[in-house]
Amino acid sequence: MIWLTILAMALIIFASRYLFLAPGLPIRLNHQAQRFLSYASPAVLTAIWAPIVFVPEQSGLNLSLSNPYLIGALVSALIAWKTKNVLLTAVTGMVVFGGVSMLMGS
Repeated sequence: MIWLTILAMALIIFASRYLFLAPGLPIRLNHQAQRFLSYASPAVLTAIWAPIVFVPEQSGLNLSLSNPYLIGALVSALIAWKTKNVLLTAVTGMVVFGGVSMLMGS
């Protein structure tokens, strides 16, 4: 039953994406809908990273510099802002997070 559910959800997601991305299909979104949907990716990404960074291990709000998640996120944000390089940002953030975690014994 679980595999059937996974396959059904995969088909639903594929179909919903294919309808808007296939060049031969006549379905097109107007400018307002495209502009509205442009906010979806940043909103989903923020919903994923914010709890991880600010509430690590469900221990409550942690805004101190002893939070390796916060330090890694701050360094990543700075690198992303300065370089606009996704790979460099991801690698630097992981290295900083790993280094701070090891130093702090987390």
